[in-house]
Amino acid sequence: MTATERAQRTAEADALCASAYDDCGGPEVGAALVAVGGYGRSELAPHSDLDVVLVSDEGVALGEVAEKVWYPLWDSGAKLDHSVRTLPEMVAAADGDLKVALGLLDLRHLAGDPNLTLRLRTTMLANWRRQSRERLPALHAMVRSRHDLIGELAHLSVPDLKEAEGGLRDATVLKALVATWLVDVPHVELERCRQSLLDVRDLVQGRAGRATDRIAPEMWPDLATELGLEDARAAQVHVRELGRRITHLSRLTWRRVDGVLSRPVSVKGARRPSLSPLAHGVALSSGEVVLDGKVKAADDPLLLLRACAAAAEHDAVLAPPTAARLVRECPPLPEPWPSEARQLLVRLLASGRGLLPVWETLEETGALSGILPEWERIRLLPHASAIHRYTVDRHVVETCIEASTLIRNVSRPDVLMVAALLHDIGKGSLTEHSVAGEPLARDIATRMGFEESSVELVATLVRWHLLLAETATTRDPDDPATVDLVASRMPSVEALSLLTSLTEADARATSPKAWSTWRSGLIRDLARRTRAVMDTGLAQPDVPDEVVDIPKDVRKGGVSVRVEPAEDGSRVTVVALDRVGLMADMAAMLALQRAPVRAARAWAQEQYGVVVWETADEHLDAAVLRQRFEAIVEGRLDAAGRLRPADAQVLAPSVAVRPEASAQATVLEVRAADRPGVVYLVCAALARLGIAVRSAHVDTLGPQAVDVFYLQESSAGALHDDRAAQAAHAVRAALTGEDVT
Repeated sequence: MTATERAQRTAEADALCASAYDDCGGPEVGAALVAVGGYGRSELAPHSDLDVVLVSDEGVALGEVAEKVWYPLWDSGAKLDHSVRTLPEMVAAADGDLKVALGLLDLRHLAGDPNLTLRLRTTMLANWRRQSRERLPALHAMVRSRHDLIGELAHLSVPDLKEAEGGLRDATVLKALVATWLVDVPHVELERCRQSLLDVRDLVQGRAGRATDRIAPEMWPDLATELGLEDARAAQVHVRELGRRITHLSRLTWRRVDGVLSRPVSVKGARRPSLSPLAHGVALSSGEVVLDGKVKAADDPLLLLRACAAAAEHDAVLAPPTAARLVRECPPLPEPWPSEARQLLVRLLASGRGLLPVWETLEETGALSGILPEWERIRLLPHASAIHRYTVDRHVVETCIEASTLIRNVSRPDVLMVAALLHDIGKGSLTEHSVAGEPLARDIATRMGFEESSVELVATLVRWHLLLAETATTRDPDDPATVDLVASRMPSVEALSLLTSLTEADARATSPKAWSTWRSGLIRDLARRTRAVMDTGLAQPDVPDEVVDIPKDVRKGGVSVRVEPAEDGSRVTVVALDRVGLMADMAAMLALQRAPVRAARAWAQEQYGVVVWETADEHLDAAVLRQRFEAIVEGRLDAAGRLRPADAQVLAPSVAVRPEASAQATVLEVRAADRPGVVYLVCAALARLGIAVRSAHVDTLGPQAVDVFYLQESSAGALHDDRAAQAAHAVRAALTGEDVT
C-alpha cells in the first residue's frame, strides 16, 4: 500500500510543480524544472522535501520565472529545497561535489523543455561513467566515514533507516555504482530491500508526524501491526534483516569495485579470468573463491567448508552463486563429522577479519542451516544490555575474530574457537543463557566429532564463560573464597587458560568499556591467583592489610586526601580518625565530585580509618576533594539531600546477601540503576546500623551498576543472619527513598 501512496504523493507533487512552472510563464525551450535526489527517484515520504532545480541553457533569460515559480509551491505548504542554475553550472557542481553528483544521477523531468532535461541527464551519466575510476575511492571513503559515525542498521538500538550502514543511503550508492558500468548487483534483491525500507520509513514518518528516519523503541509494536507482523520482535527482525541484506550487497559490491580499480585498464579487451588453485576443488578468480570444476559438489560433503576456509584465509569473497550452488548440491555432513570437517570449521573461525564476509555469505545463502542449524536461535537477536555494540549473532562472530588472535596462548585452539562460536548459543532462552547454552554446546560439539573430554571442555567453557568477568569485578580478590569459587568451577588448569582467553575475546567483542585496562587487570589477576592455587593445591594465603604512614595532620584530628594516577583513572587514599559513617562521608565526597567509583578497600590502623578508592576519573584534585569532605563532615554541605534517590526508577533495586562469597565477611550484592551516590546511600544506611564496610567493588556496564560490599561488625567478624537481613532491608529502603534520613 505504501508504494502506491508514494506514487500518489509523487504524482500530486509533479502536477503542482508543472502547474507552477506553466502559470508563471516558464519557457518551453531552453529551460526546465527538474526533480533530483529522492524526489527524482519518486520516493517521497509523507514529510519529504521537494528537491527541485530550475535549469537553463546559457544565454536563456528566465526573467521573473526564477522567482515566481516557487511561490505556488510555498503556498501549498510543501517543504522546498530549490536552486536555479545553468546547465554548465550543474555540470560544474556535480564535478565539485560527490553528493551533488549522486543526487543528479536520479534527476527527472517535471516541466519545460524535455530535451534539455534529457541532455542534462545524459551528460551527468556520461561524466559519472567517464570519471568513475577517479571518483569512486573518494565515494568509498565518504561511505566508510558515514558508517563509522552512524553505525550499522542491523545492530543499532535506534535504527537510522537512511544514514546507517545497510540503509537507504547505501542502496542509493549501490545504484550509483551500477551506473558506472564497472560492477553489477542483484537488481531484484536490492530493489526488494529498498522498497521495503521505504515502506517502513513511510510508516515511521506517519507515526511520528514529522520527517524522521529513526525508529524509536516505542514504535516497534505499532510498526508490527501496520506491517502485518506478529509482534515487536518480528518487526525488529524484519527491519534488521533488510539492513543486513543491503549491508552484505554493499560490502560485496565495494570489494568488487576495489578489485576492478586495482587492475589496470585493458586496451586489448577483456580476457578470460584466470583460476588460481587454493584447495581441492576450490580456486580464486578475480578476487572471489569459486569452484574449479574438477570436483563434483554432489560427491564431496566437505566442499562448502573447504571453500569457506579458503576464502576467509585469503580474505577473499566467497562468490554467492558458488555458495548457493554448494548449498543445493553438496550432500549433508555425516554425523559425527569427520576430522577434516572439524578442522576446516576451526580454520574458518580462526581466520580473523576474513571470517565476517564469508559468514555473511553463508547466512545470506542459507548455508548455515547445514553447518549449524542452532544458529537460527540467535540470528538477529538483540542483546538485553545496551553495552553491546551488535546483535547476538554478530557479537558471536566478532568474538571468534578476537579469539583468533589468542590461539597461541592456549593448548587447544580448536576448543577455544568452537567455544567462542557457541558461548552465547543459549541466548533467547527463558533460563540464564549460559545454563541453557551448556547442553546445546555439548550436543553440537558431539555432532562435530570431538572426543568426549573435548566435548565436556567446550560445554564447561560455555557454562562458565561469564565466571571470570563477573567474579573479578564484583568480588574481593584478597578474600580466599573468591579464588576458591573460580577454582571449584574449573576442572583443570587447561580449562582455566581457555576460559581466560575466551573471557578476553568476549569482552573485546562487546565494547571497549568491557575490556578496559582496569577490568582486564582484575580478570588477569584473578586468573593468575586461581592458577597458582590449582597448580600448588594450597589455599590462597590471607593478605594482610596495607600499613600506611599516618600524616601529622591526621594525628592532630585532621584528614589526609592523596590522589595518585592509576590505570584508566585515579587512586584516592583517605585517612582520618576512625568512626562510624566515615566511609559514607568519603563516598559522598566522590559522588558530589561526579567521580565514578570502581572499588574501595577499608581497614583500621591504630585508631585511624584508611580507605583506598579506585575511581575512573583521571583529573581529581586532592585539595578540592578535601574541601568537599570537610564541608560534608561539618554539615555545610547536605550530601543526603543532594544524593537523594531518583523518585521514579524503571527497575527496583535488587539487594541480596551472598553467603557463599566469603567466610570472613558478609557479602551484600546491590544491583541498581547507575547514578552518582549509590555507594554513598549504601554506606550511609549501613553506618546507621553500626556496620562496617571492609571493601566495596563496583562494576558498571550499560545502565546498571552491580555493587558488592563486604560487611563486618565494627568489632570484626561476619554478620549474623538476622543482622544481614536487617542490613539488606536498610540498604533497599535507602535506595528506593523510603528512608534517606
